[in-house]
Amino acid sequence: MNVKNYLPRIYDALLTEMLQRCGAVLVVGPKWCGKTATALQTANSVIYMQDPDKGRAYMSAADTKPSLLLEGDTPRLIDEWQMAPVLWDAVRFAVDQRGEMGQFVLTGSAVPIENSTMHTGTGRIARLTMRTMSLYESGESNGSVSLKDLFDGKPIESGISTLDVEDYARLICRGGWPAAVKMKGSNSLKIVQDYVDAIINQDVSRVDGVERNPRRVQLLLRSLSRNLATMASNVTILKDIEANETSFSIPTLDNYLNALRRIFVIEDQNAWQPSLRSKTAIRTSAKRHFTDPSIAAAALRISPEILLKDFNTFGFFFESLCTRDMRIYAQVCDGEVLHYRDKNELEADMIIALRDGRWAAVEVKLGNNQIEEGAAHLLQLAQKINTAKMGNPSFLMVITGGELAYQRADGVYVVPIGCMKD
Repeated sequence: MNVKNYLPRIYDALLTEMLQRCGAVLVVGPKWCGKTATALQTANSVIYMQDPDKGRAYMSAADTKPSLLLEGDTPRLIDEWQMAPVLWDAVRFAVDQRGEMGQFVLTGSAVPIENSTMHTGTGRIARLTMRTMSLYESGESNGSVSLKDLFDGKPIESGISTLDVEDYARLICRGGWPAAVKMKGSNSLKIVQDYVDAIINQDVSRVDGVERNPRRVQLLLRSLSRNLATMASNVTILKDIEANETSFSIPTLDNYLNALRRIFVIEDQNAWQPSLRSKTAIRTSAKRHFTDPSIAAAALRISPEILLKDFNTFGFFFESLCTRDMRIYAQVCDGEVLHYRDKNELEADMIIALRDGRWAAVEVKLGNNQIEEGAAHLLQLAQKINTAKMGNPSFLMVITGGELAYQRADGVYVVPIGCMKD
């Protein structure tokens, strides 16, 4: 089905492939990231559960005979299916009965309240997590270096990024929201401000019908933003909030964090726990990230100009931007992005671990003068890993905000994020 001014996504091919081997696919992710537009590329019929003219009739049908809502050309898109959770079991049953692949696409920007009567959907409904647009999808990265090629051992031929620090400051604050990418000028920076306002005042309470204090939500978002790309604990976050909200507690914090996860606002980066040559304690705390770094910029009301005046903060925000993009590219390789840090503070900002066992270590350095430090960390880490159990790294890479992509004499790749693609 046609979508006006649609920008092709990496997820187009992923969704098409999943529909060829699954009866139904659930596409989840933050609101406004483009789930519905992408799903419409494969759909032959659609039902919008939030349609103001038909929504009430759809809900009545879901209560009485949900199978009515499944009738239509396939793949049939059911947008915001979680408004009628009974549709989950209806889709699962229909997939069983029809015995054919590619029957349904379900999209949702919130995880519904758990219901013990709902079947897991295993074997019938596959899950595709969708994120905002990477720099390659939005056209800012030239895609001269492929993550898949690096894992396959193909050398870098050439790569020159045209992005500079001013560009990265703007791209961090704009984010990868499709509407913002299509928009020119200062208005593109206001899309995420509207998104954050909706989180604070509406979305975080609508997810489960539990009223949450907008002021507390705002304070939490600001604290998470100040601790972006760090392993700040819940206690640290709580102390930060308590400076303005003394009645906040750990159980309340957990409740708010879970609500933000269910609407795909935050996406922490878990720790990698490899087998090491020596007994070294590995720190297992997750790193704090939003699904898009622009959320942090909007929560703190940081403009590109402000970011350029604070390179310490800029570095953390740049790491979060790179983490978002590498998560998207890793999905194509059937991988996930983790991080590593041990008790001696040896770290890798990203460990890209593929399902087939291959892995790579990545450091993120905004400035070229930090490349040497990043490469040294990666080489130290490679020496610590028990390769008999984990295998050798497919590659070591420093991602930068610089211009040139190349391989150093020690084998470490140096690649601008403005050159990367899946």
